[in-house]
Amino acid sequence: MTDLKIPPRPRPGRGRHLRSLRVRLIAVFAVVALTTAVSASGIAYWLNRDAVLKRAQDTALNDFRNSLSRNVSALPLDPSCNQLAYLASQVASSGLSYEVVVVAPELPDCVASSDPSRFTAAQLPAALRSAVDGPREVGPGNAYAYHLYWQRANLPGPYLIGGTRVVPTGPTAYMFKSLENERADLNTLGWSLAIATLLALIGSALIAQAAAATVLRPVKRLGEAARQLGEGHLDTRLEVEGADELAELARTFNRTAESLSGQVAELSAREAQSRRFVADMSHELRTPLTAMTAVTDILEDEAESLDPMIAPAVRLVVSETRRLSDLVENLMEVTRFDAGTAKLVADEVDIADLIMSCIDGRAWYDAVELDAPRGVLAVVDPRRLDVVFANLIGNALKHGGSPVRVKVRQIDETVVVEVSDSGPGIPEDVLPHVFDRFYKADKGRARSEGSGLGLSIAMANAQIHGGSITAANGPTGAVFTLTLPLTQPAPTSQEGPK
Repeated sequence: MTDLKIPPRPRPGRGRHLRSLRVRLIAVFAVVALTTAVSASGIAYWLNRDAVLKRAQDTALNDFRNSLSRNVSALPLDPSCNQLAYLASQVASSGLSYEVVVVAPELPDCVASSDPSRFTAAQLPAALRSAVDGPREVGPGNAYAYHLYWQRANLPGPYLIGGTRVVPTGPTAYMFKSLENERADLNTLGWSLAIATLLALIGSALIAQAAAATVLRPVKRLGEAARQLGEGHLDTRLEVEGADELAELARTFNRTAESLSGQVAELSAREAQSRRFVADMSHELRTPLTAMTAVTDILEDEAESLDPMIAPAVRLVVSETRRLSDLVENLMEVTRFDAGTAKLVADEVDIADLIMSCIDGRAWYDAVELDAPRGVLAVVDPRRLDVVFANLIGNALKHGGSPVRVKVRQIDETVVVEVSDSGPGIPEDVLPHVFDRFYKADKGRARSEGSGLGLSIAMANAQIHGGSITAANGPTGAVFTLTLPLTQPAPTSQEGPK
């Protein structure tokens, strides 16, 4: 129906295979075939069983009646036990292999049987004897008072027992016809039907397998294409053949993939334009900001000698100029991560020395408690890791308050740096967003001292080292945990978070 040119994927595990649509389809076919075959075999068995038994029964009863009619004329009115036994032998000698027992009410101790060692009057069912001995009213629809009755019994072994009075005032004769041959024939028929049912089940499974291969192959290819599309291969398409429902499904998939590819391309183009705009804007702002920073440095040095009415404005200009300069630098760093051009200049350094350098360079030594054993060496980019420490410690001092505690420990092949503050902690609804760009916990504040990019840049720098940063609340305040490998992976650049 459809054809897809994509690389093969590994076969699913056994548990998944057992839950697949193919197995369920085969199971449904098998259940339907088994139900149909069992029903048909059961009906055929019972119809044949009734036909076989009825034919054997009618043949034996008719022969018994005819043989009894031929031989009863030689029986005297008051027969002896020997004469009754002779009658039984004569009636049983018809050739249909049944035995005869003759019962006379006036001779209760007489055993008149064609085979006395196997068949006697004691084996006769009470219900049959009652029916045979009970006369029926003679009328227009019934010319005789006594009739031939029969019953099937297990003596053991299946037997047909028939009985009738010889004459209305004479003895009663009973026939014992073995149905063992008929039972053997029915057993053979049952085995034949069981084998036919098994063959039907196997055939249905093979047909279901073929149907599943025909129907599910396009579905499997569609699933493969959907996975390829989800993995980012937006050029994945299905080859469509035919005009059935599966072909229409393939066309719908292709239209959807085409639309999605166009939307992703458009969004990517817009994102690239936005990145280029931010990068160009940052570069364009650096030149005037450099000049403004030089001027503000001079103004700051002369602020004490300026008019008291002008000095606050000068200090505000100096502060905002520096803030704008930091924002531009952060934006440029973000664009490097987004463009995948951020690179590591790695060197083996002592983590304790690096943290001490960060604290001393920013004059935080009075507000930070450092617990960092020397000798924990890691291959890192000192400049980028200094940015990480500066952001984490500065954020703790700004929002949590001193003392800020920095603890360093080595766990196997990683170094863990915990930065905890003495503040109220981070609200639970804010924790998932602390590393988002430009995120502010207080939505009512139009602006803040920071750019909202510090923690995002810190996370990007940690990730480019192959590490990560987590945020949580500890017993005394917020806790930021930096985890880094002691050695760096082979790639030296990495795309930052979006």
